[in-house]
Amino acid sequence: MELENINKKAIEAASILVVGDAMLDRYWFGDASRISPEAPVPVVKVTRREDRLGGAANVARNSSLGSLTSLLAVIGDDEAGNVLMELLEKSNVRPCLYKDPNTTTTVKLRILARNQQMLRTDFESQVQGLALDMHESRFASLLPDHDAVILSDYGKGGLDRIAKIIAQGRTFGKPILIDPKGDDYSRYKYATCITPNRSELAQVVGQWRDEEDLQNRAQNLREELKLEKLLLTRSEEGMTLFDEDGSWSVPAQAREVFDVSGAGDTVISVLGVMLAAGYDWRTAVTVSNRAGSIVVGKLGTATVTFEELFGKQ
Repeated sequence: MELENINKKAIEAASILVVGDAMLDRYWFGDASRISPEAPVPVVKVTRREDRLGGAANVARNSSLGSLTSLLAVIGDDEAGNVLMELLEKSNVRPCLYKDPNTTTTVKLRILARNQQMLRTDFESQVQGLALDMHESRFASLLPDHDAVILSDYGKGGLDRIAKIIAQGRTFGKPILIDPKGDDYSRYKYATCITPNRSELAQVVGQWRDEEDLQNRAQNLREELKLEKLLLTRSEEGMTLFDEDGSWSVPAQAREVFDVSGAGDTVISVLGVMLAAGYDWRTAVTVSNRAGSIVVGKLGTATVTFEELFGKQ
């Protein structure tokens, strides 16, 4: 299919439910022209501040190519949580958030000088207890109204009951796409597809020697986890989709890489939108590959637009 012929109305009719660890990405921009007298570190004079959606919230924002997108997550009852809510509403994402007074909203603060990152500081806590009970109950009520589910796992506790979420999603026949984290992929068993990058996959299956070895390791993992698909994102090598029919690769689109943060969010979100809109896997992977190549040319956790992907219609 020619990507320029993608049906915009089909995408606008699609509905995506993103579940996972929502974060607030904070950027402090400035200039560093001197070294601190207190320690051998640069002094950054901050001149501008910017807040952006991160983690599962960035996935939800990227899913909004015109489709209906909901974000289910647990956040803290704090200033950062309020900002996150406001940003979601401005991004046309439906926030389905539980504010837990015992949780701190995850914030990643990046300090940049002349667009070069000097320091990152993380503020976070683990989701647990009553918050997870509310999370699980809300998922069951939201599920029937959405065409596809994306689980964005950043290891902050929002997906500690992921096995139940996967089981519920499959019961309703929804595709369950997962951006995995860590080295225990057994928790993703029975999902439709996981989307690891090269380093994430190597952490689980070991480093492969060549393409044949990669094929064996990826397919063995897919079969072990009872997955329909495994989509490996390979940076400058593009992407490879593994399924019961073998593998299929799409080459990377050559662009200047400025910032890779959030690229995985873009890939899985656009993949989910395309599948929810009724497109086949090869078309969905091709479009998400294009989206990833566009977003790495932007600073920070950026998004792509419908026009950037498909041109004006």
